[in-house]
Amino acid sequence: MTKAKTQTDEILEHLQNHTGITTLQSYRKGITRLSARIYDLKQSGYNIDSAYVTVKNRYGTKCSVKKYFLVKE
Repeated sequence: MTKAKTQTDEILEHLQNHTGITTLQSYRKGITRLSARIYDLKQSGYNIDSAYVTVKNRYGTKCSVKKYFLVKE
């Protein structure tokens, strides 16, 4: 029997296969507490950084959101 993926596993997999993740992207995966999962990954020894990026919201207005990314050594 295989172990079910945790939310932390889902976030780590996304970070390894993409350039980063935002809260909206994590919501789409059903994960509503992205910062908590990032904290868990950092506690496990992963080097994760963040930066603010500008995106357009659903009304077309520019806004800043935090994007987390895995720092590859």
